[in-house]
Amino acid sequence: MSVKYIPVQWNSNKWKYNAIMLASVFAYLWIFIELTPGWMNNQGRINGQVHNARAFGSCAFFMLSVILCIGPLARLDKRFLPLLYNRRHFGVMTCFVAITHAGYIINWYFAFAEANKYEALLFANTSYSQISGFPFEVFGIFSLLCLMVLAATSHDFWLKFFTPRLWKSIHYLIYAAYISIVAHVSLGILQDQQDPLFTLIFIFCALSVGILHLAAAIKERLKGDPVALNHENDWVEICTLSEMKNNYAKVARLENGERVAVYLHDGKLSAISNHCAHQNGPLGEGKIINCLVTCPWHGFQYRVTDGQSPAPFTEKVPTYFVKLIDDRILVHKKANAPGTYVEPFPVPSLKEKPHE
Repeated sequence: MSVKYIPVQWNSNKWKYNAIMLASVFAYLWIFIELTPGWMNNQGRINGQVHNARAFGSCAFFMLSVILCIGPLARLDKRFLPLLYNRRHFGVMTCFVAITHAGYIINWYFAFAEANKYEALLFANTSYSQISGFPFEVFGIFSLLCLMVLAATSHDFWLKFFTPRLWKSIHYLIYAAYISIVAHVSLGILQDQQDPLFTLIFIFCALSVGILHLAAAIKERLKGDPVALNHENDWVEICTLSEMKNNYAKVARLENGERVAVYLHDGKLSAISNHCAHQNGPLGEGKIINCLVTCPWHGFQYRVTDGQSPAPFTEKVPTYFVKLIDDRILVHKKANAPGTYVEPFPVPSLKEKPHE
């Protein structure tokens, strides 16, 4: 993202991903719009405009459910990482589907209101004191606004402009959007639903998102990053040499909350921040190839000796001083400025050979 703000990373896999995504969306909409009226025998209950609105609304909900499942699935099984790599495109498409849903709703239910249709959307129902008939529209409006913010700031320009930490904080809005959509559907269409099939699918999707996030959190806690132990004032103990695996990292959490990734490479020790400069991805889960560690999220690479990306890229991450005392690996708790070169600490002899 530091070279040019153009889709330089569009490759054959990304094109295939987007093609499959678009084909799936069109297939779902075609099935819902063309086939389900006959299956549900509901032509007499709703008109085409409302039916189309439900098609796009349910599609947006299912798409957002899948998006939120990709993250924990990638944490549970690295084979899902290719889905995570292209997830932003999925989110932008979801926003457009949701906007189309909103357009159908506004242009049918509020087009003939005495007031402006957008004002009517906000003030037609103000029964906030009751559950039945609660103005569920406000949840849909909030979710749509969140999706629009996320889609508008999805480009790496905004990631660079806001800084990765702030950009990531903004994009946590996707969880608020999903909770709001669940409330929107629960207080809206489910109260008028005649066929239990959609209700069952809705519950399954919402539970899947919750259960997968819980499973990923439990795995993270059980696996956990060990907390670095205080040792000799400014130095903290990360692990023992026997715990290291060649070309991979051992990640530990420092007392200030930052995570450091210590690598064993070519018989030497190096330490860099665990947070990728792109989207704070977990660098410690990447493998070293040619002295470069690759972030498993989006493929950004850094040298473990100085935390810099290879030219022409300019991303940098902080580095740490590291040393070995007996079998214990220690890191200086104060990070160096991003891109600072640190001479790798040589391992003169291994009491216990690291796992290959």
